[in-house]
Amino acid sequence: MRIAVTGGSGKLGRHVVERLRGSGHDVVVLDSHGERAPGFVRVDLTDYGQVADALGGVHGEQPPVEAVVHLAAIPAPGLAPDAVTFANNVPATFNVLHAAIRQGIRSIVTASSETVLGLPFDTPPPYVPVDEEYPARPESVYSLGKHLEEVMAVELCRWHPDLTISALRFSNVMDVEDYAEFPSFDADPALRRWNLWGYIDGRDGAQAVEKALARPGPGFDRFVIASPDTVMSRSSADLVAEVFPGVEVRGELGEHETLLSIDHARRVLGYAPEHSWRDVVGRTS
Repeated sequence: MRIAVTGGSGKLGRHVVERLRGSGHDVVVLDSHGERAPGFVRVDLTDYGQVADALGGVHGEQPPVEAVVHLAAIPAPGLAPDAVTFANNVPATFNVLHAAIRQGIRSIVTASSETVLGLPFDTPPPYVPVDEEYPARPESVYSLGKHLEEVMAVELCRWHPDLTISALRFSNVMDVEDYAEFPSFDADPALRRWNLWGYIDGRDGAQAVEKALARPGPGFDRFVIASPDTVMSRSSADLVAEVFPGVEVRGELGEHETLLSIDHARRVLGYAPEHSWRDVVGRTS
């Protein structure tokens, strides 16, 4: 397919572009940042006209795209004032989704966030491992925007019964270079309690995107996308008992099993994460 990837110059976006191109797809990167290169188009995603033009084939020199992966955003709370984050992220998502639909595109994958699960969990989660089954609990303007973007996708799929949108609730994206820091987290479990000690290797995040593009549709669905383990050396059961006493534990926790349930992604998408920080640190220590 010819696939547009917004935010393809970003931390996760680079992995997604590499994987999709490696699978034989024709990928065009739409981003406000990046170097001039074949397959890159500089686009202000808050400008609907620019988005529509880019998806339809820039200057008529390229064919329209057939699918969209929307990753571009201010990627976390606290990186910009709240009003700036909201004014960038939510309109950009509307522009991408609406323009794609107007162009006849019916396969869309969009980056949601683990934050809609209730991060930073100052209020304990309703149960662990957390999953997609309880209502969103946004605790920041960034997270509120992600929640509203999911709601928008639900309604767009209702309006267009042939449309498929998959919202991927990515955990904290990590590159191999980040893993050297992980053993230091063991000194204080509170350091990473904010996302239940979760993470996602960027390469596995890219796998999830590719599999979501192949999801049989139509309709909307949302998926927690995390690595199968935690960032900690301590057992998941010990962490929960110490930091979240009294929180219901559903099922048996493996030694280092993620507390961000990826069961739905495994079952529906065939998501099968392949990378762990433990392999990298084990090889280099």
